[in-house]
Amino acid sequence: MTETTVGIGGAAESTDMVLNIGPQHPSTHGVLRLRLVLDGERIVSAEPVVGYMHRGAEKLFEARDYRQIVMLANRHDWLSAFSNELGVVMAVERMLGMEVPERAVWMRTLLAELNRVLNHLMFLGSYPLELGGITPIFHAFREREELQAVMEEISGGRMHYMFNRVGGLKEDLPAGWLGRARAAIADVRTRMDVYDKLVHGNEIFRARTRGVGVLSAEAVHAYGVSGPIARASGVDFDLRRDEPYLAYGELQDVLKVITRTEGDCLARFECLLDQTHNALDLAVACLDRMDDLPPGPINQRLPKVLKAPEGHTYAWTENPLGINGYYLVSKGEKTPYRLKLRSASYNNIQALAVLLPGQLVADMVAILGSLFFVVGDIDK
Repeated sequence: MTETTVGIGGAAESTDMVLNIGPQHPSTHGVLRLRLVLDGERIVSAEPVVGYMHRGAEKLFEARDYRQIVMLANRHDWLSAFSNELGVVMAVERMLGMEVPERAVWMRTLLAELNRVLNHLMFLGSYPLELGGITPIFHAFREREELQAVMEEISGGRMHYMFNRVGGLKEDLPAGWLGRARAAIADVRTRMDVYDKLVHGNEIFRARTRGVGVLSAEAVHAYGVSGPIARASGVDFDLRRDEPYLAYGELQDVLKVITRTEGDCLARFECLLDQTHNALDLAVACLDRMDDLPPGPINQRLPKVLKAPEGHTYAWTENPLGINGYYLVSKGEKTPYRLKLRSASYNNIQALAVLLPGQLVADMVAILGSLFFVVGDIDK
């Protein structure tokens, strides 16, 4: 009888495994790469590797005049195109010391909130999909289609609206548009219980998300995390309330800053869901105000060649995914000397470095999806 000893070699029992999630992976929403170091099924360390989609938008801003940069601005977060445009035109208007007509201010506020709902509906539908629930995404696209129809009617675009202009908006509203927008919002509001009951009330969804991926308020401040993700960790900050712009100063009785203290995946989803309800309320309040406004201009007349005076300014807005900021430097020419973009997703995704260690690989997708990011917004 012969004894045979089988060896596994290389002390494999104690060797960590390096696993790359992406840059092409179904659960990364695009070309994001996560470099994970695993000890069995548990994550030891995580490094987000970004840049696979980098288009150099900040450098391109320097080669376009102030009318053309609006086109570049609305593309980095393709789910928040109107809000992206808003930040850059507000920066230029501030440099010029330009007052925007009241009608344009209220219209911008209305469209920004409709854009917020469109953004959030995409994540309210896609997040359950990543956890195995296929039904909500069909509901989300139905509601999005209804709101996109009124956005497309007014601007001609379904994703990249190109409706903001320095000094106001491209043109006035089509006849009867306010009524059609009101009807679309009412329809969407009647069907929001799909997400309240079908998703949020689902015991499997809650089991996969409650207590998973807890982000502390200290980590939020350290990484500059903002938006619904920061508010889900108890950081009570919203530019619409704390530094009002557009017409938000007059909407404080309608605006609700949604916060949670748990900081887990479920809290982030709840913040997004409640914020969607509030954005619909804000849109209705804007429509009520628009009904009372007398006819008037929707924009300012601009010179043929628009030049911003020499100087610098910073304009930030509360975008659907968090704080979006533009630092504009001008040398008095028709193009920006420098335009630095502070995008929400870039800061938010860095928190994965502290969120993922200690978690199971099976929970990685749940945590990643709960950060509600757009890869173009990370890479710019």
